[in-house]
Amino acid sequence: MASRFLLGIDTGGTYTDAVLFNPEEGVKARAKALTTRHDLSEGIRGAVENVLSETGTEPSSIRLASLSTTLATNALVEGQGGRVCLVMIGFGPEDLERDGLKAALGTDPVIFLPGGHNVHGHEAPLDTTALTEQLDALANSVTAFAIAGYFAVRNPAHELRIRDLIRETTHLPVTCSHELSSKLGGPRRALTTLLNARLVSMIDRLIGSSEDFLKARGITAPLMVVRGDGALISAAEARLRPIETILSGPAASLVGARFLTGLDDAVVSDIGGTTTDVAILDEGRPRLDENGAVVGGYRTMVQAVAMRTYGLGGDSEVHVNSRGLVSALTLGPRRVLPLSLIAKLHGAMVRDTLDKQLKATHAGRYDGRFAIRSGLPDRFASGLSPADEGLYARVRDVPIALNDLLLSSIQKASLDRLVSRGLVHVAAVTPSDAMHLLGRQGQWDKDAARLGLELACRIRDGSGKPIASSAVELAHKIEARMTRQSAEVILAASLGEDGVENIDPAKSVSIDRSLNRTPGVVRFSLALDRPLIGLGASAHVYYPAIAAMLGAESVIPADAGVANAIGAVAGEISQTALVTVTSPDEGVFIISGGGPTERMTGEKKTFDLARSRAREMAVRMAIDSGAEDPVVRFHEEIEAPEIEGQRKLVEARFAATASGRPRIT
Repeated sequence: MASRFLLGIDTGGTYTDAVLFNPEEGVKARAKALTTRHDLSEGIRGAVENVLSETGTEPSSIRLASLSTTLATNALVEGQGGRVCLVMIGFGPEDLERDGLKAALGTDPVIFLPGGHNVHGHEAPLDTTALTEQLDALANSVTAFAIAGYFAVRNPAHELRIRDLIRETTHLPVTCSHELSSKLGGPRRALTTLLNARLVSMIDRLIGSSEDFLKARGITAPLMVVRGDGALISAAEARLRPIETILSGPAASLVGARFLTGLDDAVVSDIGGTTTDVAILDEGRPRLDENGAVVGGYRTMVQAVAMRTYGLGGDSEVHVNSRGLVSALTLGPRRVLPLSLIAKLHGAMVRDTLDKQLKATHAGRYDGRFAIRSGLPDRFASGLSPADEGLYARVRDVPIALNDLLLSSIQKASLDRLVSRGLVHVAAVTPSDAMHLLGRQGQWDKDAARLGLELACRIRDGSGKPIASSAVELAHKIEARMTRQSAEVILAASLGEDGVENIDPAKSVSIDRSLNRTPGVVRFSLALDRPLIGLGASAHVYYPAIAAMLGAESVIPADAGVANAIGAVAGEISQTALVTVTSPDEGVFIISGGGPTERMTGEKKTFDLARSRAREMAVRMAIDSGAEDPVVRFHEEIEAPEIEGQRKLVEARFAATASGRPRIT
């Protein structure tokens, strides 16, 4: 029986989970360990060692290892990632204004080169001068390059030439837009490529850490990674296209939710430390977002589950708006380290600092807040301004109180930039701290949670009264806020899936009266039409109250905390290849994709070749990803309107999808 063991691993922002899974018997063992961002292999090692020791399983008997992760999703939600140079071929500065590309680029460098192709794959002259003049300097100030060429999906020749030039000169990772999507829409494809390049080093570290640990432990099984649509891809592919792992964790959780509950129709809400991810199960399958996944406010060209991701989790930053007569709490979207967690990791120094702040005669501006390095290698700090570099040098691998770190208001902006780069973590009061004080969670340091909440109670509202009379009262207020805000994001996601985008549950008076059960001559009420499946390590803490507020049945499976890791080994490999045909002149056809761009005559002959190319490419990709005996299904779209009595081919798209279970060694 041990010969059929599969190992599922999920690396989240706070915890790394591992499950030992048997296809016939289900979950045999499960374990958690804290995610160690400075060395991801430590968290993986801790979780995997626990499941191996619990069952006495020999590492050599594991036949498949599969990994899901929320690291890519969290990075985009929090605006983190490496510094990237974007190379735009055949585009102009005005194209940055489309699809959120300028906002996503931020202060990262961009270079425009003449060149590119037209819709039929014919090229304009390529001039590399602007790039070659800056390459040596860029090699020392960015972590990766992103290349987007005009109509590169029709002819990628210019992207490939620039890629080779950059690699030869800088030896840095390079992402080409045609490698990520075959869809038209240059600026959005450039956006997807930029975000992919930002994530390359992060996902490379994760996969490298996983592979190094598995090899050292004697686990020789192939390593798979969950893609954003719930399918599996090889670790090598995930390294090249890390953008495809956005929503990997949530997608795995949907597969896991279906496996654990057997429900065909449900709203699935997965709460982690950083995000809440909401999706819909219809007839046993997750809905897919054909327009591309939206993460961190950016719509990408990555096909993924129709998952709505919100910056709301157990480790969300607690904000207090004290300007009104009555204070108001909001949570997120930024994740901070819970005080109870850093106290558990760093001992009495955290509690002593909090206690000292509590006993001080005058409150400090940043009481209850600390900074600590994230553990990223020094090369990720390239390109910092002198002010940011000076502040970064003062942050260490142990917590430092912000009252001691920030000597001026200007330095707060520097700290925010360091956090956005993923170089520094801030620690402060979170919902997790509130749950520790209330006895709903107990894995970390309750005393530090209490001290942090007591410090927060000293904040006064507009009338001069403390925002809470005690730490316990404040904890209950944070709990209530988490319940309400979670209900609002679940409603927003569900309404969006129903096609209702013009109602904001956080602002709607009708929804407010419904959720509050406000009495009146007109009684408002609402309810979900299906059960609410709550997933995540803290699901049992929050979701019964959330489901009750939404008038839904609450379903929290026994293994809700490791649903992602279960989903990581319960999925299948799936690869799609797209081949397009256009007709620039009567009787002439251009075929693109699945091989070199060709000019042909004869529509039927061209279409037959397109179908054959798509099938062969999809099967090859699935087998390369580790699929065994993949099954192929086709989807065709032919745009050929009749113009002045004559049929005119605009574009024909032939998509082949090859799917199969991964090979078991």
